[in-house]
Amino acid sequence: MRTFLSAVLIVLVALLVPASAVAYWADHELGNADRYTAAMSPLAGDPAVQNVVVTQAGRALAGQIDAGPFQGGIDALLGEALRSFAGTPAYRTAWDAANRAAHAAFLDALTTGHGDAVTVDLAPVIAQVKQDLIAVGVPLADRIPVTHVSVKVMEYDNLGALRKGFRMLQIAGVWLPVLTVVLAAAAVALAVHRRRAVLATGLGVAAGAVLLWIAVGLCRRLTLDDLPADIDRPAAAAVYDALTAFLRTTAWVVLAIGLAAALAAWVMGRVRRTP
Repeated sequence: MRTFLSAVLIVLVALLVPASAVAYWADHELGNADRYTAAMSPLAGDPAVQNVVVTQAGRALAGQIDAGPFQGGIDALLGEALRSFAGTPAYRTAWDAANRAAHAAFLDALTTGHGDAVTVDLAPVIAQVKQDLIAVGVPLADRIPVTHVSVKVMEYDNLGALRKGFRMLQIAGVWLPVLTVVLAAAAVALAVHRRRAVLATGLGVAAGAVLLWIAVGLCRRLTLDDLPADIDRPAAAAVYDALTAFLRTTAWVVLAIGLAAALAAWVMGRVRRTP
């Protein structure tokens, strides 16, 4: 009976490893403004994301300045200024500010049910470009309106289900990782042959890490396949990868821990058998 109970607990541990990682991620990564902003910050240098920002901001500004016969030249100048600005430290600062605001809107959508997409407001980017153009003496730059342009990076259809799921993950993120560790320890403590139980538990933890890695990849495919036609797929893929980087790193770390525990138990068994 003890062996059976230990085996059941090991299976539960393998299943709870990915669930614990996702719950912790939702509570401590997605739910935290600083960590969310830090995760999105590297996307400031991603070509696909930069292209979306430049395109959307350019469309918002195109024709906003009445330059008569020089309209085409002014619009082209604005486009060049946006592309040049996308590679500057000031752009990264504006990008971080926009994402911090986007995180607040995202949490508001999940708690109040308002909105159906994760968006980034490009107003800080446009404002900084305007200042730079004025500083270098570009004609009519002072007439550029600081327009609020929202770029969709993710869109969801069933906000109610997403809100409930996110809330459950936030609650589980507090106790589920602890429960997983406790069950792993209980599986070893209940076993008749504890060294074998440690080996099996290590392999179970490693299996859970593999499940997590598979789940992240599968959700990536499903998320991108369900995107509306007006969402840029390469940019959305970059956003998904940035937000789930913690989960992928966690999968590798947990896999290494599980395999290390299993290997240590196996080596100890071999040493004891050696005369």
